[in-house]
Amino acid sequence: MRTETRNLTGRFTLLSSRYSIYLILIVMVVVSSIISPVFFSASNFSNISRQISITTILAFGQTLLIICGLIDLSAGSVLALAGLLSVMFYKATGMFVPSIAVGIAVGSLCGFVNGWIVTRFATPAFIATLAMQTAARGAALMLTNGQNIYELDKFVAWGQGVVLGIPAPVIFLVLVALLTWYVLNHTRLGRYIYAIGGNQEAARASGIRVNRIKKWAFLLNGALVGLAGVLYMSRVNAGLPNAGIGFEFDAMTAAIIGGTSFSGGIGTAVGTLAGAFIMGFLGNIMNLLGIQSYLQQVIKGGIIVLAVAYDISSKTGRKKKNVAASQAKPVTAATNLPNP
Repeated sequence: MRTETRNLTGRFTLLSSRYSIYLILIVMVVVSSIISPVFFSASNFSNISRQISITTILAFGQTLLIICGLIDLSAGSVLALAGLLSVMFYKATGMFVPSIAVGIAVGSLCGFVNGWIVTRFATPAFIATLAMQTAARGAALMLTNGQNIYELDKFVAWGQGVVLGIPAPVIFLVLVALLTWYVLNHTRLGRYIYAIGGNQEAARASGIRVNRIKKWAFLLNGALVGLAGVLYMSRVNAGLPNAGIGFEFDAMTAAIIGGTSFSGGIGTAVGTLAGAFIMGFLGNIMNLLGIQSYLQQVIKGGIIVLAVAYDISSKTGRKKKNVAASQAKPVTAATNLPNP
């Protein structure tokens, strides 16, 4: 009887930890629709999707890195630099489609540099990306002498356009979500990212080229940051050298709330998407209720603390269970030995 109770408790704990984020999302939608009848309107959902599209694309890049045991503090600054160079390229040439490629290329280059510094000099990702944050922001301000760029003409279609009634940023968001899901679940790169985040030394011992995988993770993250930069500049219809300040923390918040473990090795693309929508719904309902923006920042900060605390406590619980199981195995094996 006790064994059955323990099994049921274990299954309930597993299910609750795996699907709690989706339950929270459903409860938030129901409660928000009760608090504000405007919340459930199609136009409001469209606005929420537009608003979270940029930071959610960043969040998918952060998810790849955090699962791999890495982090990127430069995402906001690189977003500004990549978006600015994309805008300047378009203004100089009038070439619409290549302009987005320029932004993605700039973001990828910055991501590659981050990965090279981390792997070549064994520099903590925190330090390497913090240096890139300062350098990229300085470069963005230097390129424009601190001035904004206006009159973007057709460039605004990337962030303000609509295709078959769907906002263009939302289409990019869906494509990035599918790409991230595919990489994590159906590619060797994804399996290696999980392995390195779970236990780097074990991954290296099993033959995984750890440094190469880390470079790829940073490169993919940089490409997503560059894409987000193009969409952001297009959406606000201006090239802003001070854009993206603090965006990396919003992205990390969405990833962590979505179940990505800050300790590495755990996380999903679907969970990150759910976490981003939870943050979007929360911000939207606070705006509808007229809550002051400064208080909203305090509330979001508290949510980050709770999410990280939950992640740490759940991982500690898993470690204790694993230790207990490993200690129990030798005893079980001894009792099952055949008689001499």
